Amino acid sequence: MTTIVVVRKGEEAVIASDSLTTFGSTRLAPAYDRSPHKIVEYNGSFIGVAGSAAHQLVLENLLARTKGLDLNGKTAIYESFRKLHPMLKDEAFLNPKEEDDDPYESSQMTLMIANPSGIFAVYSMREVFDFDRFWAIGSGRDFALGAMFTTYPKAKSAAAVAEAAVTAGAEFDTGTALPMALHTVKLTAA
Repeated sequence: MTTIVVVRKGEEAVIASDSLTTFGSTRLAPAYDRSPHKIVEYNGSFIGVAGSAAHQLVLENLLARTKGLDLNGKTAIYESFRKLHPMLKDEAFLNPKEEDDDPYESSQMTLMIANPSGIFAVYSMREVFDFDRFWAIGSGRDFALGAMFTTYPKAKSAAAVAEAAVTAGAEFDTGTALPMALHTVKLTAA
C-alpha cells in the first residue's frame, strides 16, 4: 500500500513517494515510524519499492553489499536485477512463486527508479520499462496517474507533477499518506 511516482520533464527526472506503512488494516503513520521514507539511493539512482514492508530493508541490505550494479538504462537494470534475484532467494529467503503457470520466478516486488539516464519501473518478473513522461506504482497509482495526466501538460516542472500525483494518492487511497519524499536528478540526455 503506497504511492510512488516517477516523472520526466525537460532536463529533470523526479521520484516521489508517500510515507505510510500498512500491515493489513493497521496503519503505521509516519509520526510513529523512525524511517518512513520509501526511497533509497544507490550510486546516483533513487529507488522506490512497493509491496511488502520487508522489501525495502532486504533491498537496502543487498544494495549495501553489492557494488557495481548499473541502473542506467533498461538493459543494465535488467541485468542488475537478474544478478540480484539469486541473492534474494538464497540470502533473503524470497519465495519466488506467484502463480503455478508463471513463466519466470518472481522477485515479489515492484520498483521505480529515477537517475540521470531516465525514469524506469521494474516489475516482479524483472520486466523493465523506460518511461518518457511519467508512471506510478502502488495502491494509489490510479489516482496518481490521473493527476499526472491532468497536470503534466501545463506544469512548470517534473516536481510539480510528482507532488500533485502523491497528493492525489494521499487524498483518495487508504494506503497512502503524506508527508511525501521527493528527489530530483538532472538528466544527462533530455
